[in-house]
Amino acid sequence: MKMIKIKPGFQRRSLDNVIAITRQQANNGFGSTVKPGSSIGIAVGSRGIRNLTVIVKTLVSFLEEKGARPFIFPAMGSHGSANPDGQKEVLASYGITEPYMGAPVMATADYRKIEAKKSPCKVYLSAMVDRADGIILINRIKPHTDFRGKYESGLIKMAVIGLGGPLQASEIHQYGVKGLRDYIPEVAKFILGTGKILGGLAIVEDAYDQTMHIAALHAQQIWDEEPRLLKMARDHMPFLPVTSADVLMVKELGKDISGTGMDTNIIGRMKIEGEPEPAKPQIKRIAALDLTPASHGNAIGVGLADVISQRLFDKIDLNSTRENIVTSTFLERGKIPVVARTDREAMEIALRSCGVQDLLKAKIMVIRNTLQLGEIYISAALADELKNDSNIEILSESHVLFNAAGDLAVFND
Repeated sequence: MKMIKIKPGFQRRSLDNVIAITRQQANNGFGSTVKPGSSIGIAVGSRGIRNLTVIVKTLVSFLEEKGARPFIFPAMGSHGSANPDGQKEVLASYGITEPYMGAPVMATADYRKIEAKKSPCKVYLSAMVDRADGIILINRIKPHTDFRGKYESGLIKMAVIGLGGPLQASEIHQYGVKGLRDYIPEVAKFILGTGKILGGLAIVEDAYDQTMHIAALHAQQIWDEEPRLLKMARDHMPFLPVTSADVLMVKELGKDISGTGMDTNIIGRMKIEGEPEPAKPQIKRIAALDLTPASHGNAIGVGLADVISQRLFDKIDLNSTRENIVTSTFLERGKIPVVARTDREAMEIALRSCGVQDLLKAKIMVIRNTLQLGEIYISAALADELKNDSNIEILSESHVLFNAAGDLAVFND
C-alpha cells in the first residue's frame, strides 16, 4: 500500500517574539501589583505547551527585576502519579528545573480543606498558596476533551484542580461531567476570592501548535476574558480533513499532547457514559502505536483506540495510568485495546475488523499525533475524495507505509 502526503491549509498565526510579548504582558498585568520582597508562586501545569519553558523563565526574570522572590510549583491535579516527586519530574521533562529557571521548583503533598459553605463540593488548596504572597497561573486556553461549557481547559480549571491537587481532582471528578462543567466555575469563585491569585498568563495556540496569543489577566479579568480566548482557540484548532474514514493510525499519544492522550475533539471519540459522541469525524477504527517520553508511562486515553502496538503496551506505567484514570472516573479511556505485535499487524487488525474487503478502496489516514496535523498521510481513496478541496496541498506521493520489520516508515524525522 502506498500513501500520499498532504498538507491541510490551516491558518498560521504564530507570534514573532514570545519573550518580548511575555514581558510586555507581565508588566501590563502584574507590574503594579508585584511588591518588592514579595514571594510569588508560579503555577505550572502538565500540558505540553509550546514555548512553556521560555514563558516561565521570562516571567521569573520579570518578577526578579521587580524585586520579588519567585518560585515555581506544579499545579496539575493527579498527574505525575499524584505525588510531589512525580510532578516535579513532569516539569523537569519540559526543561523547568531550578538551574535553568534560576528560581526554586517546589512541590508538596500538603493540601488543606478551606471553608466554603456555599460551594457545591469540598474545596482544597495547596500549601504552596499559603507559602506565597501571590500566585500567577500559567496555562493554555483550549477546548476541553470531556465537555463543552463557558470555561473549559484554562486558568479557571487550573485555579481549581491545579491548585487543589489530587484531592480536588478526585472531588470534582466524582461528579463526572457535571463536576467539570458546572462545579469548577463555582469552586473557582472561592479560590479567586481568597485574594491570593494575582491572575494568570493565558496562552492560545494556532492550528500548527505554535503560540499565537499571550494575555496577562488580573484575577477578576479571567471571568470575562477566558471565554473569549476559548472561542479564539476553538476557531484555530486543527482538524482532520475528512468527516469519515475506515482507519486512523496515530503514531503517538501522550499527556504532553492532550490530557486524554489523543484529543477527543480531533478523533471524534469521547467514551464518557451518558455524553453524546461528536458528530464528526466518524472513524471506524483507531490504531495507536507509541507513547511519548514526556508521558512518563501515563497512557490515559489508550482506551480511545481499538488496537495498539506492543511497543506502546510495553511503555505503559500501570500505576500512573490507573491513578489518572480512577481520578477522572472515565474508566473506558483506560482499558487496554487489542495488542498487535507490529505496526503493520495493528493496521491489518484495524482494517479486518471494520470490514474492508478491497484495500484500494480503504479510507486510511496516518497522523503523527492529534496536536500536529500540519502533515497527514492518506490512502488513494481519501485522496480521490479530497481532490477538489482547495485547502489541501499534495506534498508527495507513493510513500511506503511500513518497513520490512513491520514498523511505521513515516514520521521518523
